[in-house]
Amino acid sequence: MELTHSDIKAAVERVAGRVRPIALAPADDGQLCFALEFLQHTGSFKARGALNFLLTHRENGTLPDAGVTIASGGNAGLACAWAARSQGVRATVFLPATAPKVKVDRLHSYGAEVTLIGTQYADALAASREFAARTGALLSHAYDNPLIAAGAGTLMEEIHQQLPDLDTVVVAVGGGGLFAGVATAAQHYGVRTIAVEPTRCRALNASIEAGELVDVDIDSIAADSLGARRATELALFAAQNYNVTSVLVDDADIVAARRAIWEDRRLAVEYGAATALAALRGGANPPAFRPEPGEKVCVVVCGANTDPADLAT
Repeated sequence: MELTHSDIKAAVERVAGRVRPIALAPADDGQLCFALEFLQHTGSFKARGALNFLLTHRENGTLPDAGVTIASGGNAGLACAWAARSQGVRATVFLPATAPKVKVDRLHSYGAEVTLIGTQYADALAASREFAARTGALLSHAYDNPLIAAGAGTLMEEIHQQLPDLDTVVVAVGGGGLFAGVATAAQHYGVRTIAVEPTRCRALNASIEAGELVDVDIDSIAADSLGARRATELALFAAQNYNVTSVLVDDADIVAARRAIWEDRRLAVEYGAATALAALRGGANPPAFRPEPGEKVCVVVCGANTDPADLAT
């Protein structure tokens, strides 16, 4: 598989007018801003990749009558179901039984057929593959597909249009679809990418250390959206060849960052989205990433499919 900037530009044209443009919010210091991608359709960046994936297959005549199927911790399934509904096709989504109820309820609201199976993403993935083989449904993936990553990369294209002098973009990493798309576009514009993962959910970081893709154990509060056991080839290629810095943050700092963005801005985001912010603010630990004086930084706040009840306590 390969992902190029041309792929991302093609995705920009394909999804134009169908996704919500990125909203940027400056921080108080003037050097930092937040990319509020949780305002996107379905509450996360995943809508971009899902739509690019389905529109490309429709253009190519490869969208089957059986529709599309996907395994997801929640957000990718929501995006797939939303995109499928927009194209008038059936979506069958497989999730771990540990998926947050708020995501399951929203899946049903998009008209998806939902099956909860196993306790981890790998269980749902195996079930979706079996379903695709049995029914002929188009098998999508939460992150490991160039069309999905290219769609996610459209986010960085929009950030660059508004912030042409941006130095650094900070993004959370799960399997690496968002990261690969953002890093590919960022590299084209000379922007550094900070890849942030939970310490106990570090598929990309571990692969960078090993010099090859490796499996990792998953045990993080952000695992429902960042809990990939293995990163993608696209993500590892970007990390090894582009201007990328990989950092890790502890769960305590993720919790603190999520609460801080609620207290400071009344934004209720999911733990996966707070992971990127945790790299800059720290908490129980020093910040994992400290910008240089004058460095212009944008943090991607990527999703808000969460239950905000615990933020008010």
